Amino acid sequence: MRKVLVFLVCLVSLGALGQVALKTEGQDPKYVETIKGRAQKIVNGLQLTDAKKAENVRNIIANRYFLLNDIHSKYGKDKQAERDAELYKHHFELASALALYLTDEQIDAVKDGMTFGRLPRDYQATQDMIPSLTNEEKAQVLIWLKEAREFAMDCGDSKQKHFWFDKYRGRTNNWLSSRGYDLKKERDAWMKRIEDAKKK
Repeated sequence: MRKVLVFLVCLVSLGALGQVALKTEGQDPKYVETIKGRAQKIVNGLQLTDAKKAENVRNIIANRYFLLNDIHSKYGKDKQAERDAELYKHHFELASALALYLTDEQIDAVKDGMTFGRLPRDYQATQDMIPSLTNEEKAQVLIWLKEAREFAMDCGDSKQKHFWFDKYRGRTNNWLSSRGYDLKKERDAWMKRIEDAKKK
């Protein structure tokens, strides 16, 4: 049994060492360079010390952008159902591919990089605005932000990515209001704390 486990570990290691090719067929060369730069910026934030691993991760991220571009270009507004079905079909591929090279925390960092860092930024802002949030409330806010991020991951442009976070922020605000929080009062107090901090 132990030999079998060692063999499987070796197979995974060898797979991780394989070269991930950029899937640039049919893509505009200028677009390819733009996407490579965008993906590289995300990888730089991971601070990977293995150059080959970093290149593979960059290519996986870039290939994801290429795939999304192809899917969104393929379907018009009148074929939204077909587009969404194809997006869902490929939705989990990114995390699965990255799992060969990255930890769960690093995969989350990639997702945040591809969605403008809205999750950590919005989560922190909510806590800053309402310092009295309970652990249960913080957990629910984070759950909804993660849902928003998953939807945003499949969007074809920045406007749509932000749309999902804004939509879930509305859901969060309604829920917090239903729990007795006066959001206008909380927001005004937060703004005052920010202004007071600037004066120090």
